[in-house]
Amino acid sequence: MIEVQLLAVQAIREVFAGANLTEVLRNIWQTGSHLTPQQRGAIQDIAYGVLRHYGQLDTILHKLLNKPVQDKQLHYLLAVALYQLRYSKAPAHAIVDHAVSSSRKIIRNPAVSGLVNAVLRNFMRKRTSLPDQIRNDDIARYSYPQWWIDKLRQQYPQDYEAILLAGNEHPAMILRVNRLRTSVDHYQAMLDAQNIDSEWLWDTALRLSRPVAVEKLPGFSEGLVTVQDAGAQFAAPLLNVEAGMRVLDACAAPGGKSTHLAELAEDIELTVLDKQEDRLVRLKENFSRLKIAGYRLVCGDAMSPSHWWDGQLYDRILADVPCSASGVISRHPDIKWLRRPEDIDHFAQTQKAILNGLWPLLQRGGKLLYVTCSVFNEENDAVADKFLTTHEDASRLPCSHGMLGHGQLLPGSHHDGFFYALFRKN
Repeated sequence: MIEVQLLAVQAIREVFAGANLTEVLRNIWQTGSHLTPQQRGAIQDIAYGVLRHYGQLDTILHKLLNKPVQDKQLHYLLAVALYQLRYSKAPAHAIVDHAVSSSRKIIRNPAVSGLVNAVLRNFMRKRTSLPDQIRNDDIARYSYPQWWIDKLRQQYPQDYEAILLAGNEHPAMILRVNRLRTSVDHYQAMLDAQNIDSEWLWDTALRLSRPVAVEKLPGFSEGLVTVQDAGAQFAAPLLNVEAGMRVLDACAAPGGKSTHLAELAEDIELTVLDKQEDRLVRLKENFSRLKIAGYRLVCGDAMSPSHWWDGQLYDRILADVPCSASGVISRHPDIKWLRRPEDIDHFAQTQKAILNGLWPLLQRGGKLLYVTCSVFNEENDAVADKFLTTHEDASRLPCSHGMLGHGQLLPGSHHDGFFYALFRKN
């Protein structure tokens, strides 16, 4: 457990230094080839859990300490141990003993290990009373930065608490059945045969009662199914693609929405665009696994079509733009600690530039779907409204799925948070 704690501390330290948790863990796996699957799972669980509940854990630490711990690694080790004591099933004495031993690896000072032991045992004595002491602290209660809480409270006075709490839940595992290869009923029967419980949500979306490794999904390698959030599965149907159409996915990686478009209508002329060369590899792999051919893979920036566009207009354009990712916090809890208030306006400017760059590529009567995985208005309706005021030939169409309302899907137990705005060129 000592190595697990120390590597979890390393991951958390790198995130707070500005790194993406997914990339951090990938690097740890590469350098730690000796780690067992159980150890990797434990490191991942702790890193995600600490980041999910960091506001609460950090506040508790400040209550337990006479003065803040100066060494960041030591601070994060205490947070890791607190998380384990509060949320894991491991014996408390083992967690404390291992944390004390881990502290000796960080700072070779007997006073430090004594401090770790004292703080954690003090927590165990006070664990029933501490929640009452921090109940009125927003950061402790919700485990988000205060600016994030304030923004959601202002924009969603009735729903902000539900949004915050949804982000702290473990995300559901949702599948999208490939109707080119099988039916929803048939695939659900295949899951039943493997004792994998599932619930049909809508269209091609199935929710598993508990997550499983993709290699255990029947027919996964044969392309019968893909893993995709239920909210993300609204995108492709909203575009109403038909055979013979020229279709562009302008910010495509990793390819969930692109492959969905190809599954909904055969014989479309699909261009799949992403500006990062290394991400195109993942795109190609996903298309190959799903046995989808007849697409054009292009490396290019959606804001600069002159560098890659062939000059022929598109019937449909999907613009799943870069955003704050504030709607997918349950999957990426590091994001809430990485984002800064000024980032939101920066994303909004990028989003406007992408829309302005893509609009001339759409032919009259064509449709463009603007998508974010954000819940912040600055990236959603504000961008859509600004686009309409600056493009007289654009009109906004209603979203055909009732769950979307005016386009905003708030995160919940079955799906992440997304925003959809469908435009038609008049």
